[in-house]
Amino acid sequence: MADLQSKYSKSVLSIKTPVNVTLARKMVPLQRIVDLVPGSMLTFDAHCDEPLTLEAGGTPIATGETIKIGDKFGLRIREILGPKQED
Repeated sequence: MADLQSKYSKSVLSIKTPVNVTLARKMVPLQRIVDLVPGSMLTFDAHCDEPLTLEAGGTPIATGETIKIGDKFGLRIREILGPKQED
C-alpha cells in the first residue's frame, strides 16, 4: 500500500501548472484598454526595484528579483510566501 501511495505522490508531483511572474497590477477603466495602440504606455505605482511575484496556478508562492541568464531573463527567489490565512 505504501508503495502505491509513493507512486501516486510522484505522479501527482509531475503534473505541470502554469507559472507567471508579475511585475505590477493595477485597475484601469476598460476604455483605457480599448484605446491601447502600439506605442501606448501604462504606468504603474510599483517602483522598478520592487520584488516580482511568482505565481503558480494563479496563487502567489514567492517573490524575487529579475536576473539575466545569457539573453534570457530569470527570477532569483528571495522569499517563499506562506499560505494565505482565511478570515
